[in-house]
Amino acid sequence: MKDTKFNAGPSLDRGLGRRGFLKQATAISAAGIAGMAATSLPRATKAAVPKGGHMRFGIGHGSTSDTLDPGKVLTGFLSATHYAITNTLTEMDGNGKLIPKLAEGWEASADAKKWIFKIRKGVEFHNGKSLTTDDVIASINHHRGEKSESSAKTMVDPITEIRADGMDVIVTLSGGDADFPYKLSSFNFPIYQANSDGSLDWQSGIGAGAYILKNFEPGVRASYEKHPNHWQDDRGHFASAELITIPDSAARQNALISGEVDGVDRLDFKTAGRMAGMKGIVVEEVAGKTQYTFPMRTDTAPFDDNNVRMAIKHAVDRDHLLRTILHGHGSIGNDQPISAAYPFFNAELEQREYDPDMAKHYLKKAGLSSLDITLSASDAAFAGAVDTAVLISEQAKKAGITVTVKQEPKDGYWSNVWMQKPFTACYWPGYPTPDSILTQAYAKGASWNDTYWDHERFNKLLVEARSELDNAKRTELYAEMQRIVRDDGGVLLPFFANDVFGISDKIGHGTLSANYDVDGRMFFERWWFKDA
Repeated sequence: MKDTKFNAGPSLDRGLGRRGFLKQATAISAAGIAGMAATSLPRATKAAVPKGGHMRFGIGHGSTSDTLDPGKVLTGFLSATHYAITNTLTEMDGNGKLIPKLAEGWEASADAKKWIFKIRKGVEFHNGKSLTTDDVIASINHHRGEKSESSAKTMVDPITEIRADGMDVIVTLSGGDADFPYKLSSFNFPIYQANSDGSLDWQSGIGAGAYILKNFEPGVRASYEKHPNHWQDDRGHFASAELITIPDSAARQNALISGEVDGVDRLDFKTAGRMAGMKGIVVEEVAGKTQYTFPMRTDTAPFDDNNVRMAIKHAVDRDHLLRTILHGHGSIGNDQPISAAYPFFNAELEQREYDPDMAKHYLKKAGLSSLDITLSASDAAFAGAVDTAVLISEQAKKAGITVTVKQEPKDGYWSNVWMQKPFTACYWPGYPTPDSILTQAYAKGASWNDTYWDHERFNKLLVEARSELDNAKRTELYAEMQRIVRDDGGVLLPFFANDVFGISDKIGHGTLSANYDVDGRMFFERWWFKDA
């Protein structure tokens, strides 16, 4: 291990090569994302903001099957709750930089196989217990092991050893991972307390976050009170907060208009402009990485034939969908998840166009003259998902493809429909790095690989790119992966959506993050009332 100072505040640097930066201090993520500073930096001085008030937020993403288990975070209701009541080791800030959280610093070996995280002292859980390295290790180990069913299992599979040395947690990987600290900012890695046997006590809901969980009704409502001894005095400004699941977009927006809530996510793009003109309401829009997708199960006929998948991909008019569904609040998708907002975006990958004749060509290659399929959709996936499915059905007719749209119930959609039925609607928020989204949604065996896709070359490249420290080579690897997903994967990805949400004009906030959605789903911790 090299003798380097711990990072305490990364800085953005697009011009510095990865290998050179490693020699100076520690691994960084991709060029274009925040790198790690070589020396410790003081926390930026911030103007004091008002404290107090009860903040209510209406969220469109929740399920009655929701659980606090960090390995089973399926909805925004859960991730927002975890970020309210717990902290992670690292955090993506509003500028896309990786900053310290419960890890006050970290360093890596030159090959990025070994990472040391310096755990912050003086952090108190809601029950008065002090944070220890045992808690951190249990929180990571919760996702590990052959029997693990965690959605984050593929992210921690490379860990061969994790141990404590004083207040340091040392993680050894089977291969280099220049992005490893970014992964630990995920809502999958909230730090809860360790039990005496080394397992994780997530059931109690006792974290060390800015808020104490007072009530938890899965997928319905959660309430929180300010943690009086939270270590981070520039976060957690509300006296109390409440998260309310409102699946219907019209009902959600009406709740904001009537003053029943102080903020809502996922505004209907058709009415966002009108809402922006209403007194007392502010509509925020952040261009980022959110994607609306239609996964096809590649282990199920007829989608197990790539010719059928390619036919469907050519039978969709993406530009029309962007204008009609998103009303221009987004960008065209190309059937692969790395948008221009990510580093390593393959700008040379030709854009797939609406081409019914090409779709017929692929149907013929599959031995078909026509195709009848069912698309299961619900606005639980995203606002306008059902309308999008109907438009896809109309567009596909010109290619000889009959798409029957089945509108599914909002409640239970994520447990009963997504990843269960052959062709469904889905959405993915922005992830910190390309490796994060590719590992969780496309890698072999990933719990959230919703197409059940398994491509040997892709899986090999994913591991190589993760450990490659030369940016030029890494760019080539990610470029090839994007092409493979585009031309062989099971995802129809017609567009990327801007994050459009509404808040009361009484709400104050800093720079809004494009990571995940609604300020990285950390709105309870980061925001405040202007006149509390």
